[in-house]
Amino acid sequence: MSSWRNLLLRIGDKSSEYSSSSDFKDHIETCFGALRRELGHSSAEILSFLLQCAEQLPHKIPLYGTLIGLLNLEDEDFVKQIVENTQNSFQDALDSGNCDGIRILMRFLTALMCSKVLQPTSLVVVFESLLSSAAITVDEEKGNPSWQARADFYVICILSCLPWGGAELAEQVPEEIERVLVGIQAYLSIRRHTSDSGLSFFEEDESGGDVEKDFLEDLWERIQVLSSNGWKVESVPRPHLSFEAQLVAGKSHEFGPISCPEQPELPSTISAVAYGKQKHDAELKYPQRMRRLNIFPASKTEDLQPIDRFVVEESLLDVLLFFNGCRKECAAFMVGLPVPFRYEYLMAETIFSQLLLLPQPPFKPIYYTLVIMDLCKALPGAFPAVVAGAVRALFDKIADLDMECRTRLILWFSHHLSNFQFIWPWEEWAYVLDLPKWAPQRVFVQEVLEREVRLSYWDKIKQSIENAPALEELLPPKGGPNFKYSGADDQEKTEQEQALSAELSNKVKGRQSAREIILWIEENVYPIHGQEITLSVVIQTLLDIGSKSFTHLITVLERYGQVMAKLCSDQDKQVMLISEVGSYWKNNAQMTAIAIDRMMGYRLISNLAIVRWVFSPENIEQFHISDRPWEVLRNAVSKTYNRITDLRKEISSLKKSVVSAEEAASKAKADLEAAESKLTLVEGEPVLGENPTKLKHLKSVAEKTKEETVSMHDSLEAKEALLARALDENEVLFLSLYKNFSNVLMERLPDASRDGTLQSLKSVNGDSMAVDIEEPSTMEVDDENERPKKSQSNGGKTTNGYNVREKEQWCLSTLGYVKAFSRQYASEIWPHIEKLDAEVFTEDAHPLFRKAVYSGLRRLSNEL
Repeated sequence: MSSWRNLLLRIGDKSSEYSSSSDFKDHIETCFGALRRELGHSSAEILSFLLQCAEQLPHKIPLYGTLIGLLNLEDEDFVKQIVENTQNSFQDALDSGNCDGIRILMRFLTALMCSKVLQPTSLVVVFESLLSSAAITVDEEKGNPSWQARADFYVICILSCLPWGGAELAEQVPEEIERVLVGIQAYLSIRRHTSDSGLSFFEEDESGGDVEKDFLEDLWERIQVLSSNGWKVESVPRPHLSFEAQLVAGKSHEFGPISCPEQPELPSTISAVAYGKQKHDAELKYPQRMRRLNIFPASKTEDLQPIDRFVVEESLLDVLLFFNGCRKECAAFMVGLPVPFRYEYLMAETIFSQLLLLPQPPFKPIYYTLVIMDLCKALPGAFPAVVAGAVRALFDKIADLDMECRTRLILWFSHHLSNFQFIWPWEEWAYVLDLPKWAPQRVFVQEVLEREVRLSYWDKIKQSIENAPALEELLPPKGGPNFKYSGADDQEKTEQEQALSAELSNKVKGRQSAREIILWIEENVYPIHGQEITLSVVIQTLLDIGSKSFTHLITVLERYGQVMAKLCSDQDKQVMLISEVGSYWKNNAQMTAIAIDRMMGYRLISNLAIVRWVFSPENIEQFHISDRPWEVLRNAVSKTYNRITDLRKEISSLKKSVVSAEEAASKAKADLEAAESKLTLVEGEPVLGENPTKLKHLKSVAEKTKEETVSMHDSLEAKEALLARALDENEVLFLSLYKNFSNVLMERLPDASRDGTLQSLKSVNGDSMAVDIEEPSTMEVDDENERPKKSQSNGGKTTNGYNVREKEQWCLSTLGYVKAFSRQYASEIWPHIEKLDAEVFTEDAHPLFRKAVYSGLRRLSNEL
């Protein structure tokens, strides 16, 4: 890389390019000198690379803005081209709805204004264009309020620029910026308050959920405080001030006009469902960038001004965004922000807020795991303790943490510990053994340990908890497979069944084909032993043969999947098959999930059969104490969703191929017709005007391209038919899923809470619902059935007590999963919402069940 590129890329960093100097003025002068020398013969390359740097290193935008201001003194035409290119990029970002592009380019424009490159009035015009579009969108008569997400985003972008240029705007165009602020105040008065219901990290009492300020209202308040403080921001570098005397001599350029895209029209028949669908689409395209987690006490960040917190969060999120493929660079930039205060707690809170962000994080959770790990290594004296503090804070509030967030936290924490030798002060949490087995803190520890075993091995994890040896009780069983026909339990299984299993095993070892084994089953096993024993022996034996490794399992499924498919041809038998898998791997939740997932992949079992198995009595009893059934259900719904996503991608690709094929066929046909039109008459006889060989070739090409077009059309039709079928199956899946949820919840939710909230379930008195308690299940009949009483008696004395009864906890957990599934697959659920409303979400359904679904779908409360 040439030296000027290195200087541009590393400006503001402590690097060899700048002799490890950290003075911004020196950096800018050095970089400017290098660019000035190259400008005469590399202007196009400099322009392109400079804009690329500004867009992808937005935390350095003030430096790039000042640099361009100095270049403006040398070459006005070059800088004019920068402004024009930025205008084109900005318009493209608006048209395509590129949120990050819009936000960052507006900050870039603000920096150009600070450096006298852009006229302040031009920036104000941009603000007013966005503000006008936002105001029209939320207007009940002229606009489409369901697209408020876009309107809010535009206003947030305007406010986000002010920490970077509010002081200059207030000084140079005070009346104009005041007009913008008044316009924003007016917009806030007509927009709807945005509730975080369904997307908040912690479950809250819905009755008071709308009191909190939403993100835009909070940012507006921070900007007002900033304005009253004279627009002073410690966290934003202002390098242009060091060059102010020079920059004022430069020519300020105008910014071309921009136009905001029209909002989609309201549906012809306005209904709550149609409004909800459009609102969902808008929030999908213009998502809220972050939600604050607020897990640390205020004392950890009390020195920060309100606006400084926002600026540091923006900078951290920008680094996470643009360095998602370079984790070490990401960590280095995150710890080196140019701010005059420490921000480790804010950094941890921001990363965790992204890891737990609902409905989904911007990147795969593994990315945040790696970043946290690298930050712990980059700041060994500070950050590990901060991360540990975050874990403890979240653990203390785990009972209120959203179920999806809880699952992500378990997966992250177990993976994080695996990178640090599984070291954790488990003795701090040993008290969870005194809690009832359904207490969320106890379940959390149990699930973390189970995931750790997956990432290591049982004895290693047992060793890691030696400071709290009693926690071994929460480790998963150490035993391997539970093979019914091993011969170790003769009194349960007859010798005949064991002999059948051994005979099948020998046939497989003898490499008999699936067809031969099917014939043997049909002639010698099924007629004598019947369906149940036949299925049990065959499935258990094949699973045992494939139990040594994942590869062994895949080999068995590929070779003898036909045997399983023949035995389990309908849904009832598929449920029996899944039960045998669960029985065989009862000591290993991971292998249960993998085996069922692979079987679904090979289409040996359907997603509907998996739903039925998950909602079988033995699994229902685990809903609140284990992730085992939920993992299987998540995998099944996710695989169904992925199939549809893949089909849509294939169809999109095929449509492009069809267009290309049609263009090629049209061109080939035109070429052939042109050649054929050159036939001439010589002495009354037609004579080819073109070379006969060339004409023959053109005919061949025309025929071939026509055949390819027909083939592409056929492939497209086939894929579209598959997609239509998959969408129909998806509708059936969600109908089945929600009907099962509704039924099991209706049986267990108390009548007393029909008009209540989730909070009311947590505050049910000890014996107020004794009449509803079912007979004790097997999971209650052990030495732990006294522990709830013990923890209740200590409830007011220690923090270890958990006073929610088992039945209420079951309801809370299951409702939490209802909301999580609804939120995660909202895009696939909305197209079927009318059918679901008619068949499941009826007035007969329990209000708390419907509330959980609607919260996940972000449906308006008045639709209840």
